[in-house]
Amino acid sequence: MFIIYTKFKNLTKQKQQVIINSAIEEFVRNGFDDASTNEIVLNANISKGSLFNYFRSKKDLYLYLISWSIQIMESFYKKVDLTEHDLFKRIENVGQEKLKVQLDFPLVFDFLKSCIQEDNPEIKNEINESVNEIYNKGLKKIYKNIDYSNFKDNIDVDKAIEILNWTMFGFGEKSIAEIDSFKNSEDFGQYYIKEWNKYAEILKQTFYK
Repeated sequence: MFIIYTKFKNLTKQKQQVIINSAIEEFVRNGFDDASTNEIVLNANISKGSLFNYFRSKKDLYLYLISWSIQIMESFYKKVDLTEHDLFKRIENVGQEKLKVQLDFPLVFDFLKSCIQEDNPEIKNEINESVNEIYNKGLKKIYKNIDYSNFKDNIDVDKAIEILNWTMFGFGEKSIAEIDSFKNSEDFGQYYIKEWNKYAEILKQTFYK
């Protein structure tokens, strides 16, 4: 599905990032049908002519963003440490890698989530074929080779994992909102791990023997 858009790819990485983030923000906020290309170019500080010189239409831009986001996700999943068999440490690793992505592209995960909710028939098939597949493949990988023997016998492991997912993603959103209060990413990374461990310790006491 991924297409090379030569004129867009010839831009600097920084300029590409600005346009991508501006477009993703608008699509997340308003959905495909109501997204405004005027808002996208205004926030990206480019002309409308330039945008349509890079992409033939709003649909073309949207499909490009899906393909680009899937590449980001595939790279993200490859960095998950499958040698770590403890569920909490695995989730910590996932959270750290997710944070690294969000530092450059804050809304990429929200964009893919919003894609699944789209019902425009013009783009629905593309979404069903690609976004759903990458999500399913990713979830299987995240929980591959986990040692579940540490769980209490009376715990429903599937429901426990759901709770952990909600906690991890909620914690990630909270952390992103706080990042501007830190002078550098190293300090923030240390804070992130320290805070996550507080949440993890509470959940471990609930789920683990």
